[in-house]
Amino acid sequence: MIKKKEIFCTLGPSTFNKDFLKFSNNKISLLRLNMSHVAINRLKRTIMFIRKYSKVPICIDTEGAQIRTKIKKRRKYKTNQKLSIYRQNGNFNIYPNEVFGKIKKGDFLSIGFDGLEIKVIKVVKNILYCKVITGGIIENNKGVHLINRSIKLNFLTEKDKAAINLAKKMSINHYALSFTNTHKDILKFNKLLKNRVKIFKIETKNALKNLNKIILAGQNFLIDRGDLSKDVSIEMLPFVQRKILKVAKANNKKVYVATNFLESMVKNKYPNRGEANDVYNTLESGAAGLVLAAETAIGKYPKECVIFLKKIIKVFNYYK
Repeated sequence: MIKKKEIFCTLGPSTFNKDFLKFSNNKISLLRLNMSHVAINRLKRTIMFIRKYSKVPICIDTEGAQIRTKIKKRRKYKTNQKLSIYRQNGNFNIYPNEVFGKIKKGDFLSIGFDGLEIKVIKVVKNILYCKVITGGIIENNKGVHLINRSIKLNFLTEKDKAAINLAKKMSINHYALSFTNTHKDILKFNKLLKNRVKIFKIETKNALKNLNKIILAGQNFLIDRGDLSKDVSIEMLPFVQRKILKVAKANNKKVYVATNFLESMVKNKYPNRGEANDVYNTLESGAAGLVLAAETAIGKYPKECVIFLKKIIKVFNYYK
């Protein structure tokens, strides 16, 4: 018997509408709400709106242990330019607040996926004075990665905790833990969400270091190739993806794979040949399903993305 390959879709401006939500019925396995991009004061209304038009289960995907930007205006920075990062009340903030006191002079930070890198040259209480090493654009709510070392952050943000409490009251059954770093994160998340479906995201070098224990502690996993590519060189990413899938398969665990499957379809109606090969090879490597991110959150052709994945899954099942 062929195991059904699943499709998860990330909801966003392109898909928060009754047309797509009606379309999702019987085509999609899970609708993902990325809490990094959903305001907590809008979560209840968002869930109610989704349920009005779709019967597909909703997954609350937490922010997790990640540093993010908080800025008022998108800005371009040039190499060697100076900038200051504030804990509060500045033009450029980062959160959660616990990172202040952990980031030190000499640390290198990568911001977003535009290639911008900065070096911390001075720390004074709640201000980080920095120099741009590689220029680029800084936008609001973008991920910040510490390049030269790791720091320990709480596995859930205060916003995550509020979202989980609300979602539980609304009988949401699926939850994803972003930036799972150790098996202890899994144990804590399991305790918080007993009798719920939990998905643990593998997207850091710490997770790879603790991979065997992590796989043993959970049941469902998701490889986020976007954030993982900040910790793993791009040429190593295919190998790492296959390694995770291999370890999971050996332990009879499910793994889903996300990010950049159909990136060209954010703007174009049809995928390219490389994307088709990536999707097929990922299925052949043992992925339980595929996760659409930007393609359905902000893309111009979210329905077409889903239809293409269903077609290629059909081909895969036929020739398997």
